[in-house]
Amino acid sequence: MNSRARLHATLNHQSPDRVCVDFGATFVTGIHVSVVHRLRQRLLGNGTRLVKVIEPYQMLGEIDDELRAALGIDVVGTPPRTSILGTESKDWKPFTLFDGTPCLVPGQMNLTPAPDGGWLMYPEGDTTVPASAHMPEGGYFFDAIIRQEPIDEERLDPEANTEEFGLLKPEDVVYFRERKKWFAQRQEFGAMLIIPGTGFGDIALVPAPFLKHPQGIRDVTEWYISTRTRRDYVWKIFERQCAVGLQNLHTLIDLFGDLVQVALITGTDFGTQRGPFISVPSYRDLFKPFHQRVNDLIHRRTQWKTFIHSCGSIYQLIPDFISAGFDVLNPVQCSATDMDPARLKREFGRDLVFWGGGVDTQKTLPFGTPDEVYHEVRQRIGILNEGGGYVFDAIHNIQGNTPIENVEAMFRGIRDSAKG
Repeated sequence: MNSRARLHATLNHQSPDRVCVDFGATFVTGIHVSVVHRLRQRLLGNGTRLVKVIEPYQMLGEIDDELRAALGIDVVGTPPRTSILGTESKDWKPFTLFDGTPCLVPGQMNLTPAPDGGWLMYPEGDTTVPASAHMPEGGYFFDAIIRQEPIDEERLDPEANTEEFGLLKPEDVVYFRERKKWFAQRQEFGAMLIIPGTGFGDIALVPAPFLKHPQGIRDVTEWYISTRTRRDYVWKIFERQCAVGLQNLHTLIDLFGDLVQVALITGTDFGTQRGPFISVPSYRDLFKPFHQRVNDLIHRRTQWKTFIHSCGSIYQLIPDFISAGFDVLNPVQCSATDMDPARLKREFGRDLVFWGGGVDTQKTLPFGTPDEVYHEVRQRIGILNEGGGYVFDAIHNIQGNTPIENVEAMFRGIRDSAKG
């Protein structure tokens, strides 16, 4: 099997020749640029080649063709035209992280010193407006800065919370046409498309660090409260967002056609470490109708499988994810309450492809020994890949302070799983 056939079999719950592997196809299955740099040094020895930061908010590094081949990765993906910080992936310039990692960042990534010794980042790199993100001294990624204007209940308008959701612009269409060519040049790989504008209530997007002057409800706490106290307001936001998202979906389906195998719909987290963030009735009332509309359109017009990312303990919500039309669940946070991989595989493995969960990024991968990492990887693959329906990835993005020996042990465990 080549990688595309391997992913096809996996998505159709058939046993591939070996476990399908994804690192770097999405903003939730990535590797920090520091780790990508060290992997390149270990495997390829390209001392002068700088790794591009393709997702600057989380500082995720590009998995290029050469490194992808060396690691045995099967899936490629395409990010949106602009990042969560409003930058475009062009005009690359050299940069050095706090840990000394040299890399390339987008030309619009203009930083100023923060009072704590860290860095401040600005929407679209425009330093004439208030900073929208902060990386503390010694840190590895950015946190959004809340820029909440005073809320006037009488003048609260859903349009203020939807200014970022618009029809694809001409420059967006040009960008996606170029990405179609990029996919076409890599047809031997599995293909993932990230759908813009369908992450209803994604809390990473609520503060809008890509907007220069965000309006509406942009405070994280206030947003969560609003899903209860301003339910009708949030519903109107989702209606507007969905209407635009569906129109853009038609455009993307017409453009990409059968090149794409999986569509990432949403990265909204519904779980905490110990339980769901939201009750089942609330999910059914406020989120599920919009998930169904998006999934129904994709399934009606394409053979694409739809992908939901939701961290934490979401066992209680999984039956509704399935009935909402999702085909793929990520990240499979096995360290959370009620998320035992064997139980998930037994109860939901016929309906869902599990994508992730291959090693714990909270404890084992960053703090365990290489042997502990290796054995956890082999165990998870043995459970989740039985009978197909599993794509290997870590539970979440691999962070910058992860020991390189542990990352190597993870990939060794993946390779050895193919040997039986």
